[in-house]
Amino acid sequence: MPSGQRAQWKGFLKFGEVSCGVALYTAASTSERITFNTINKATGNRVNRIFIDSETEDPVPKEAQTKGFEIENGQYIIIDPEEVSAAIPESNKTLEIEAFIPCSDVDDVYFDKPYYLTPDKMGGDAFAALRDAMKKSMVAAIARTVLFRRMRTVLIRPHGKGLIASTLNYDYEVRSSEKAFEEMPKLKIQGEMLDLAKHIISTKKGEFDPATFDDRYEAALADLVKAKLEGKSLPKPKKVQVSKPNDLLAALRESAGMMKAAADPPRRTAANANQGTGRQRAARGAAAKSAASKAAPQRKAS
Repeated sequence: MPSGQRAQWKGFLKFGEVSCGVALYTAASTSERITFNTINKATGNRVNRIFIDSETEDPVPKEAQTKGFEIENGQYIIIDPEEVSAAIPESNKTLEIEAFIPCSDVDDVYFDKPYYLTPDKMGGDAFAALRDAMKKSMVAAIARTVLFRRMRTVLIRPHGKGLIASTLNYDYEVRSSEKAFEEMPKLKIQGEMLDLAKHIISTKKGEFDPATFDDRYEAALADLVKAKLEGKSLPKPKKVQVSKPNDLLAALRESAGMMKAAADPPRRTAANANQGTGRQRAARGAAAKSAASKAAPQRKAS
């Protein structure tokens, strides 16, 4: 159990006839983000939210509020909260694995929220057996259960010493990519333009390290708050110049040249490498003159 964290869900993980107690912990949180309150400019006081009747404009207290489904413009079917609770599938607190699939089978667009899946004290052996077997087989598991009052499909993968369970969006929740890209023109890039783009990619290859990425929005908000406290103003950001089609090839050439210059350190010629820098050559020359002047009297004496 992670120290200082509270389990979001506790239940059982079942595969075949084997089951073990498990708990879900939030893997990603937004609690550290900077948040603002709505303030009345005139008084400087915080503003409270009040629900107003759309027709009478009278305030509606919480005990007088209920749920409704709109069937026509302004026409609703009233549904009580008790009816909503009765319609929710009953939870048996069991994550039952339905299938094992290759990890690459699930498109990332279906991923919703990640949770760390940990064993309880009594189910460590069964949990570890499943984890290690999944690692060896290079598979993920598809499971279903009621989480947070909804039937959810969950993708379970080995992650460090434990498992990570990601809730998945349903198919009807994921918008079609064809509609998103339907207005894109049909362009086929080839020749020098494609080669330059590939060259830039090859010089910028790296590894994913989330520790190296900063939240610029959060940093900007922090700077803004600090500047306001100190009575200062922030400099205006520079506008980004979008490359025009006619300038794209020139921009690619310039980028490729900059990348190559950064990747290749300046080299000295063979003669320069042997001679060293100008300062080094001058130092050697002075030393040679000094040695010659000392040797001259010796030659005369002999």
